[in-house]
Amino acid sequence: MQRVVAARDPSTIGGSGWNPARLARLRRRRARGIIGWGLCGLALGLLSVAMLWILLLVFWRGITALRPEIFTHVTQGTGGGLLNAIEGTLLIGVGSMLLAIPLGVGAGLYIALFSYTWWAKTIRFLSDVLVGVPSIVLGYFGYITMVELAGWGFSLAAAAITIGILCLPYICRSTELALLQVPNALKEAAYALGAGDGRVAFQIALPAALPGVLTGILLAFAISIGETAPLIYTAGWSDYLWTGKFTHAPLGYLTYAIWAFINEPFASANALAYAAAFLVTFMVLLISIAARTAMSRR
Repeated sequence: MQRVVAARDPSTIGGSGWNPARLARLRRRRARGIIGWGLCGLALGLLSVAMLWILLLVFWRGITALRPEIFTHVTQGTGGGLLNAIEGTLLIGVGSMLLAIPLGVGAGLYIALFSYTWWAKTIRFLSDVLVGVPSIVLGYFGYITMVELAGWGFSLAAAAITIGILCLPYICRSTELALLQVPNALKEAAYALGAGDGRVAFQIALPAALPGVLTGILLAFAISIGETAPLIYTAGWSDYLWTGKFTHAPLGYLTYAIWAFINEPFASANALAYAAAFLVTFMVLLISIAARTAMSRR
């Protein structure tokens, strides 16, 4: 019994006990680990409190400001409803996705399957650069090139193209990361059976990575709904519904209602801002939950 106890006693390991320097290093490592996890927990707690406070504030004031006229009437000065803004937000978001999804998914597919080429490396670099460009700079670019030089004026086309450029790198990189998770054995088996690059890309790799690709698309759609600065330069603002024209027809959108009406000295304008903030937050939250659900089902 004494021999077993002695063997389990750390002080007797190796016959002469543990090295004091090693014990000191282990204690310092454990202390740093405790401090690091404690700081991470504190940061998570502060972030959670701030997020919950923002959500509760927006939801409480937004829900109290909601009324049937919000969904049935257009904006009239500092009053009325938000039907024109809701319609414009959805049109811009869907239009930007129609432009960004084919290009983003195609670029991500090319980068993932042909990463060894210089063209793929160039696309990845440009995508990383585009992610870091401030959205207001893209709005200024859209204003100069489409509103002024092309002569489109404030319009759905200028807004959708600008937001599509903004969302493009997010879809590209999420597609690339999703495709990199596809096992190489699956693609190699397809090549071994005589499949070409196109069939491997579109019938093997892309369907297997579809949940991850869909997650990136939904997150990009959420980003398009929450943008303001690029739309100020490209979409303008309108108190009326969309006329069906892609150019020379400004649009209303929810984020403008938040930005413009929150500081107005009228209760009706503040109510519109709170209602718009609730609708934007609710749509972004709903899209984020859908993205997480799609990813978890993978």
